[in-house]
Amino acid sequence: MDLSAEDKHRLECFLVNIQQYSASFLGYPSAKDFDFSLFKDFLHYPINNIGDPFKEASFKVTSHEFEREVLKDVAEMLRAPEGNWWGYVTNGSTEGNLYGLYLARELFPNGIVYFSQASHYSVSKNVHILNMRHIMIRAQDNGEMDYEDLTDTLKIHRDVPAIIFANIGTTMTEARDDLKKIQSILDDLAISNRYIHSDAALCGAIAPFLDPRPAFDFADGADSIAISGHKFMGSPIPCGVVLAKKEAVDRIAQSIAYIGTLDTTITGSRNGLTPLFLWYSIHLLGVEGMRRRVNKSLAVAAYATEQLNEIGVTAWRNLNAITVVFPSPSVDLQQKWQLASAADQSHIIAMPGVENSDIDCFVNDTKCYLRQTCSN
Repeated sequence: MDLSAEDKHRLECFLVNIQQYSASFLGYPSAKDFDFSLFKDFLHYPINNIGDPFKEASFKVTSHEFEREVLKDVAEMLRAPEGNWWGYVTNGSTEGNLYGLYLARELFPNGIVYFSQASHYSVSKNVHILNMRHIMIRAQDNGEMDYEDLTDTLKIHRDVPAIIFANIGTTMTEARDDLKKIQSILDDLAISNRYIHSDAALCGAIAPFLDPRPAFDFADGADSIAISGHKFMGSPIPCGVVLAKKEAVDRIAQSIAYIGTLDTTITGSRNGLTPLFLWYSIHLLGVEGMRRRVNKSLAVAAYATEQLNEIGVTAWRNLNAITVVFPSPSVDLQQKWQLASAADQSHIIAMPGVENSDIDCFVNDTKCYLRQTCSN
């Protein structure tokens, strides 16, 4: 059996389009400097990481051993408590955030979720799915949570467990909520029944290598953390990692006779290729390689900010952010460069694979747009 010539041609055209679109997007957080052709032979097998990655199952076509290594490396990076953590490779941070909120709900069924207005759109979806009571907190101009508003709101509900959903890299400005400040507020209000989840989708793989290191991980008070794998580390398939304290996970574990193991995950059947991709990236780069990767992206972001300001565009970024924010240009430019835009602001993200030469092309296009605007 074989595809028709017409269908083959359609796929060939699609590949050309994907190559072109991939070369010209600057607004979305996906690394594009990877090569996973080493794994092409694994596409012949139904690798399914069903169930708990730490438990043996009757189904053996898994990459659980590689998944466990990925989780161990990420746990060390995020300073998880030794002997008291658990996790799995997810389909992405929306699933990881859902998992963290699910654990929080099981621990505190009557708790209130607090998240800022700068949170990812999926947060509202997740709390709706879980039927959790929630309150939105104002955000500061830079996208960080408004701690005054958080304090005032918590005061009203001091008798109710607090579930804090912290952003470690907001969607538009890459702002990071400060867990030490949040912990201090909860301490001052004597709120002992608390749960903090860190949505570190973008910055989870960046923040450990920043100086100063942001307060975002387990050592800073997080009870669970979600990060994306396809963003800064890179993967052709969306994926992520969620980690949580094991004592909380043990409360939801269910034994499933059909697969002969525990299922402590959201999806059950899970992609067996993405743990291989993450394992490869971690082993290929190592700690120093990740540090260099972060520093290069920071340098490209600094270059982009400088070049845009030089041509009269008011560009800015948060401290040690790889996201550069500026007033939205023309719709044509937004579409050509696939810019993420909201509330008359756009951004570009200096992801791995974005070079100064890409910034030069974008700045040149912006300069031409500004000239046309002035002449009109």
